[in-house]
Amino acid sequence: MNPLKLGGIIPAIILPMTMDAKPDLETLKRYMDWILGFRPGGLAVNADTGEGPHLHREEKNLVLRKVVEVVRGRIPIIAGLSARFTEEAIEEAKDAKRAGADAVLVFPIPAFTSSPLPYEIPFEYHRAIWEEVGIPIVLFQLQPALGGVLYEAETLKHLAEIEGVIALKEASFDPLRYSQVLRILRTLGRPISLLTGNDNFIFESFLLGCDGGLLGLGNVGLGLQIEMFEALRKGDIQKALGLRERIQILADAIFAPPVVDYRARIKEALVMMGVLRNAVVRPPLRPLGDSERRMIKEALIKAGVLMKPKER
Repeated sequence: MNPLKLGGIIPAIILPMTMDAKPDLETLKRYMDWILGFRPGGLAVNADTGEGPHLHREEKNLVLRKVVEVVRGRIPIIAGLSARFTEEAIEEAKDAKRAGADAVLVFPIPAFTSSPLPYEIPFEYHRAIWEEVGIPIVLFQLQPALGGVLYEAETLKHLAEIEGVIALKEASFDPLRYSQVLRILRTLGRPISLLTGNDNFIFESFLLGCDGGLLGLGNVGLGLQIEMFEALRKGDIQKALGLRERIQILADAIFAPPVVDYRARIKEALVMMGVLRNAVVRPPLRPLGDSERRMIKEALIKAGVLMKPKER
């Protein structure tokens, strides 16, 4: 069994694109150098924030290999795995392992959307990935508004029986369900890392207890999030609360309705911060309008991530 232990702040990185919506590997390298400067706990590649579900299989491999090349084993790399059926999932997991990923983040698939969902369906899907490929698995509980599935307690317990499951990204955006999942994981017979994916209540997730966060918001205000996590680990609640106010400003802007626009908002923010050259997202995702760009800019300034222009 791979001893990989995930924790800390793990950004789900974006994918820079050319003007014709193709992966921009040159800009990706510069962006990676910038984000690695914050010393995150790992990176999630080809996840939802990085538009992984919208990429061709060959593109996913190119992007993942470029990230592996830049990281050079310094931190764990988690590859998003967004297949449609078991055989395809196994093939993509093999791709990820060959490319150098340390683990896969397994997205829920359409077959999981049954209500009620027989636990055997997700259990056999995840088990097949582990048994056929032998790459560690990060489970993914995602809010239905983003195309995900919320697993029932019994299903989670069965999934945790799979030896290769090392962590769970909990992104229900529901504090009550998050607390319930935390209790389930803490009663298991072996340690499974809990990584919050709840960008709308990061501070509260940390306070309730977790091993870290796998966050799309990690692209914007990453230093603040790492500092807040460390402050809470040291018991400095007052410092963490001050950081929470600034982070929440960013979260409220990036994940405002409609949530589907959050990828474009992150890219616009990074353009304003001088990290990216453009904010292109792959259709059918759409670019932001002027009013939304102003909203993002105001949030960045208010959070202290972007300097306010000097008045003339």
